[in-house]
Amino acid sequence: MTDSRSSQLVGLVVGVAAVALALTPSLVPRPALFQGFLVGLSFALAYLAAARLATIVSNALGRRRIPALARKLTLRPWAWLVVAGLGATYIAVVGTLAVSWQNEVRAHVDMPPVDSLELVTFFLMAAAVAGVVFAARWGLRRMAALGRAWATKAGAGSRLATGAGWLAGTLCALLALTLLVSGALAGTGRVYAARNDTTPTGITEPDSAFRSAGSGSGVEWAKLGMQGRAFVGGGPTVEQIAAATAEPAKQPVRVYVGSEQEDSMAARATLAVAELKRTGGFDREILMIATPTGSGWLERQAVDSLEYLHGGNTAIVSMQYSYQPSWVSFLFHQDLPRESGRALYAAVRAEWLTLPPATRPKLLVYGLSLGASGMQAAFTDGADLTRSVDGAVFSGAPNNSQPWGTFQAQRDAGSPVWQPVYESGLHVRWLSKSGDFAKVQGPWETARVAYLQHGTDAVTWLTPRLIWQKPEWLAGTAQEGGRAPDVSDSMRWIPLVTYLQVAFDMFMGEAVPANHGHNFGAVAVEAWNHVAPSGLDDAALGKIQGIIAAYPYEDSLDN
Repeated sequence: MTDSRSSQLVGLVVGVAAVALALTPSLVPRPALFQGFLVGLSFALAYLAAARLATIVSNALGRRRIPALARKLTLRPWAWLVVAGLGATYIAVVGTLAVSWQNEVRAHVDMPPVDSLELVTFFLMAAAVAGVVFAARWGLRRMAALGRAWATKAGAGSRLATGAGWLAGTLCALLALTLLVSGALAGTGRVYAARNDTTPTGITEPDSAFRSAGSGSGVEWAKLGMQGRAFVGGGPTVEQIAAATAEPAKQPVRVYVGSEQEDSMAARATLAVAELKRTGGFDREILMIATPTGSGWLERQAVDSLEYLHGGNTAIVSMQYSYQPSWVSFLFHQDLPRESGRALYAAVRAEWLTLPPATRPKLLVYGLSLGASGMQAAFTDGADLTRSVDGAVFSGAPNNSQPWGTFQAQRDAGSPVWQPVYESGLHVRWLSKSGDFAKVQGPWETARVAYLQHGTDAVTWLTPRLIWQKPEWLAGTAQEGGRAPDVSDSMRWIPLVTYLQVAFDMFMGEAVPANHGHNFGAVAVEAWNHVAPSGLDDAALGKIQGIIAAYPYEDSLDN
């Protein structure tokens, strides 16, 4: 067996081991397509890394020792039958464990069990992904060889030629990656630009003076974007609100400025303030500033809940900073939601401060996912947040959000990272399931800040530190309080693998039932009623909760 075959054997063994690690459970269930992608990627990366390391060790120890050892390990013909049997056993055992692990995760997030993996989808995806990785590696080595040959012809020494070859290969790889990412982004941009020009089914242009793009508005319907049209053209009617609360109601004010309306965020924010003044938004009981997700989406459950709770005596203002899905902004444009949140908040609050204190509406802020990150960016720190507004609700805040990160890091001793207590809950509290606010003893003073946070939400827990550091939210079993109750005890931190798993979990965070993953509509009524108490009785609150809970599942997705 040659040095190359020895390295390949090592790579194969490590790659096969990586397959089992990749199949271990994570925060939410993974469908066969995602399982296959993760397994293919893990196998290929582990194989290449192990084979390369084996080659380096072989060279360091001396080329004679490793081949001699490899010859001793050469299998006789009958031994291949043993290897085949062990391989079949490995596949059967790992496959059984994979189904068991996935069912354990599904049980934790209230999903029915599955009987087996979709093997065809799984294997095809795994093979395709591994093939792409190996092809990329072959291309890199080929470019390196061509570069080395060119340098040798130019008269360079062996070492210089080798360095030039790898430099050429690296530059070609970077160029190919740049072209691939740019092409993918351009394609995604075209697809979502076309979607941004559509109008959701059942939504029509408003004729109300209380809506952007309505009577007398400076906002154009055609420039609102799909999510903006859904927002200003939707929401509960006066009659629906009155029926739910058994009290007189007003038509809610909804202001939205699309990204195509004005070129700069400052100009959009200025127009938003003008719209609030035109619609009488500053005369309402509640004024809420909201930063949307990457596509411009505002969760229907969250905004409708506030309007129901306060009898429509509300004004909600938002503006679009992108029309692409949140993951694009998360990966490539993280500053956009922050710039948007700062611009809109500064413009609205400046006008709000000119009003007599006794007649100002209560000022609330809201954001979901990237919107939570963007809205929080309007404040310098936690103290600025609690002294500047009357209340805030942030749902599924990304891991790099501030002041969320400071609140988490400085939580009271003994409180878990997945449901912290900060300063005895004086201003800031966390909610995952109904009743969590009440678990914190002591007063909850204004301004009240609520973080809606699930232990199974990958958006909140994904950070590069997962590559090399075990997270606090996997400190022990659920019974010991080392992890959230809906996180499987079978989930273990594995360097790099856990990071990849949680990254994939981000895409499945909205495909699980309420109270898990990245879904927060089920607790929107409770959150707003604690942050800005409505004074409604239990019967009315129950009716509103029933209305919100009956919303179609699609209404809780950033679509």
